Amino acid sequence: MPGAAGHIHTTTSAVPAARNGAPRGAMPPATRPWQDTPLGAPQTWGSALRAVIDLVLASPVAMTFTFGDEHTMVYNDAFAGLLGTRHPAAFGQPAPVAFADVWHTQGMGDVVERVYRTGESHLDAESATSTRQDAPEQVFFTRGCSAVRDASGRIIGTLSVVVTEPTGVTRGLQSLSELTSALAGTLTLDDVARVALRHALFSFDLDQVSFGVDDGGGWRVVRRVRGELLDDADERLPPVWRRLAADSPAPLVAAAGGGVARFTDDGQPLAETALDRHDEKVRALAALPLLTPSLRGALTFGYRTAHGWLPAERALLTAAAELVAQAAERARRFETQHGTAQLLQRSMLPHRLPDVPRFRIAARYDPGVDGNSAGGDFYDAFTLPAARGRAELLAVVLGDVAGHDVRAAALMGQVRAALRALALTDPDPVTVLQALDGLVSSLSDETAMNELFATVLYGMLDPRTGSLTLASAGHPAPLLRRGRAGAHYVEVPPGPPLGLGGQRRAATMQLSPGDTLLLFSDGVIERRDAELDDGMRSLAAVIGEAPRGDPRTLCALATAAVSGSTEDDVAVLAIEHAITPSRSAVMEMPAEPTAPGRVRHWMTAQLTAWELPESVVGPAVLCTSELTTNALLHAGTPALVQIDLSSERLLISVADSGTRGAVTRARTETLSSRGRGLGLIEELSDAWGTDPAVRGSTVWFEILMPAGRELPADASRVPPPTAG
Repeated sequence: MPGAAGHIHTTTSAVPAARNGAPRGAMPPATRPWQDTPLGAPQTWGSALRAVIDLVLASPVAMTFTFGDEHTMVYNDAFAGLLGTRHPAAFGQPAPVAFADVWHTQGMGDVVERVYRTGESHLDAESATSTRQDAPEQVFFTRGCSAVRDASGRIIGTLSVVVTEPTGVTRGLQSLSELTSALAGTLTLDDVARVALRHALFSFDLDQVSFGVDDGGGWRVVRRVRGELLDDADERLPPVWRRLAADSPAPLVAAAGGGVARFTDDGQPLAETALDRHDEKVRALAALPLLTPSLRGALTFGYRTAHGWLPAERALLTAAAELVAQAAERARRFETQHGTAQLLQRSMLPHRLPDVPRFRIAARYDPGVDGNSAGGDFYDAFTLPAARGRAELLAVVLGDVAGHDVRAAALMGQVRAALRALALTDPDPVTVLQALDGLVSSLSDETAMNELFATVLYGMLDPRTGSLTLASAGHPAPLLRRGRAGAHYVEVPPGPPLGLGGQRRAATMQLSPGDTLLLFSDGVIERRDAELDDGMRSLAAVIGEAPRGDPRTLCALATAAVSGSTEDDVAVLAIEHAITPSRSAVMEMPAEPTAPGRVRHWMTAQLTAWELPESVVGPAVLCTSELTTNALLHAGTPALVQIDLSSERLLISVADSGTRGAVTRARTETLSSRGRGLGLIEELSDAWGTDPAVRGSTVWFEILMPAGRELPADASRVPPPTAG
């Protein structure tokens, strides 16, 4: 309607004066000459009418004049740009007809009619609407509407002047609240980078945006470019950072180091440090510093065409940079605290589990709360050397110290270390737990804290016979899976938690070939507002219905067996008595670009030496290549590749020590350039999963062996290839 706003601004072009006394400026459409409108031929116009039409058509500001009782419209090029598809039909047409769909909306046609009827001027400050049928977005504008009188003082029409907010700025202002909301859910710098890049690229209609922060004397930077093929899978992957030297001449480094914003309207601001053709094409660049007490960084916004950075736009980008800086500061503090907690926890859990013939062992630990605190859950498995006429034994432990803080983690470390020392002296479970009870009681007395206690389940296994002796200090009973016959809880005499005194008793059971024993902390089965018995039944059902007793698979199943979330730590330890011995091989993969190729070569040779069919070797090598490439790309650390072959299945795992967090399978599209590895593994393997470690992640997959196939007699191992 007259005076409403759109989002296209055009400049009135100079047009020669028309013949027959027509006004200067724009001509009406050829299909509707002046004489065919209620205004009549220009020769008949009065001086007031001619003056207002001359003013409207010559003005660079959006104006429209409505004439007479029908409100016939005359407007200029700037206003035509606001009309979209309504132009040119609206010119010379009654406004109620041209704007039939919105004319009767409050603040639209009623304003024009009231001004025309009363002669009282009207001003709308910072209103929002749209006149465009092809772009119905809400746009902010300021509109003034005044009556136009002829020489005798009679009102002959209304004149509306419209000043609109630049659309880019308007959209940016509206999107700041969206940016604030999105950043509120970020925890790490990876999260902040992902949100900031996506928001800036699309909200500010940029061609390129970069985010960088200080990192160990240099800078790490991540970039996003318009036109990249990114889908949901890519959005969930960690961003790929690159490093810049501390003295790099890059505008991002200059802004971050100097703390001063830099704006280039036209030129080649990235020519000196261009990474590729995308950087070379940037002509206009804004570099905004991110300044906080514990972090230095910058955001850069780029266009491939010349671009004048208007004051309003500069203010908007500065506001966005301040929001990102605050989120980055929070993320830096979180990562620092998170790293300290994880380092403490990592030092108190075993790095590797023992390799015992005919027994397979796996463990899983998920930190509770927000992952930002050291917890008290722990597991352990270690061999006890033969002594005084007894054979070598395997000790298995799972414990839970009350609390989720550094004190709990410290007590956990003391209990675990003391248990090992006591077991090496006398491995009897009752003797070990009674001595530990004295230790915890002593520590509680020293700290004058009566609530200091821990629960522990400790077992001593004789690998020759499968005899297992268990004792419990207030810990949940273990779950035994008897092949395909289901699962049941082992009856272990319940004893009081450590630190509360009392006596513990032991029970002996037989772990037969095909059996798997599952030790777990209470975080596996406890849920708020749910009965403990319900959790125990759910766990037993899931483990009993598992198609195989592989310990790694059962650990993964156990942590997800009970529905709902838990704030507690979760620790699981599984021991399988294998029916037949397995074959195993290990390769340490360096963090080098050529490493995945060397892993492929080694694995092909190893699986071929074990006489596996090509139907197994091909998919196994391809899946392993994907996992090692992902570990190298997203964790950036050396990785451990392990092969475990039984008569039932081939199990391969890749463990890194990076901080990429949880590994998830995300949906991918046909043109996705990243995130396809796990989808490929899902298609080629029979099962796959992830084991989050205290630091890093382990991703594994299984491929079932052809029915009736026996392991080859040759157990030879192919040595891993050397560097170079």
